[in-house]
Amino acid sequence: MSHLTSVQLQQLRSQLEQEKKDIENHLNEAAATEEEQAGELSSYDNHPGDLGTETFEKARDMAIDESMEERLEQIEAALVRMDDGTYGHCEVSGEPIPFERLEAVPYTTRTVEHVDEAPINEERPPEEEVMTRPPAGAGEGRQAGSGRFDDAGAWETVEDYGNAK
Repeated sequence: MSHLTSVQLQQLRSQLEQEKKDIENHLNEAAATEEEQAGELSSYDNHPGDLGTETFEKARDMAIDESMEERLEQIEAALVRMDDGTYGHCEVSGEPIPFERLEAVPYTTRTVEHVDEAPINEERPPEEEVMTRPPAGAGEGRQAGSGRFDDAGAWETVEDYGNAK
């Protein structure tokens, strides 16, 4: 931690604690709002678009909350690293992370050069486990022949079926 002054460390700690407090407040408010929103007892009089909008907004809120919970974990881990003296060093190379980077992303664990080496979440949605593959021929190959009826021989094709006379 020798590359960071005590003033810089105090500024970063303050920044982390403030962000932690903001996230905790958001999550507490979101939990309270969720409890208040019981929804309607019946969806009989609702337009299907309203239900779709409600579902979308609920999924969006859940994704935001999940992202904030992950950020909160990163902030708490950064505060622990501050306490044990390992804060401010890249977990890949061990090099000091520049103060400017820590000021922008105080919970970071890597220098800019090593960010690309961070593990990517390859987790797939659980729905994919129960989805079945489309039938053979579905998709682009199946649609290649659609619309051929509008070609130059369309009238002859219709004429073969006769007329109403």
